[in-house]
Amino acid sequence: MKQLVLTIIGKDKAGLVEQLSRVINEHKGNWMASNLSHLAGFFAGIVQIEVAEQDLDTLTSALAGIKDLDIRVQQGEDSTLDKGQQLRLVITGNDRPGIVRELSTILSHKGANIVAFESSKQSAPNWGSPLFHALATIQLPAGIERDEVTAALEAIATDIVVDLE
Repeated sequence: MKQLVLTIIGKDKAGLVEQLSRVINEHKGNWMASNLSHLAGFFAGIVQIEVAEQDLDTLTSALAGIKDLDIRVQQGEDSTLDKGQQLRLVITGNDRPGIVRELSTILSHKGANIVAFESSKQSAPNWGSPLFHALATIQLPAGIERDEVTAALEAIATDIVVDLE
């Protein structure tokens, strides 16, 4: 079986997931995992599918034929992550330009790999400014302790709170 990673984007409207899943199913693909979102009027996402080698070309052609979505197909690689070295973080703080860059720089300098990252700007009338909220799963390198990463992230500013899930 071949693993494929699809990146998709299109003007949001009802039925896009049904259309995509139908094409995958009709061409003998199996939907393995996904992360789909509505962002600024667009439907965007990432989907991992698997398909037998003999069905790869017909599935890829059928995906290219979906007129409402721009789909890019990448062949996946074998990859395993050590779940014991993963850390799930909930990060909250006052929103400001550059906050994601600051957080990702700290993680990169600690040698951590971001496995999953989901963020949003939320209204916070009692705080006087919008709140930044993120859920991140990171893969820690050997020798780095969880507390070291948490402390480094919280050192960015006094208004950043990092909780472990």
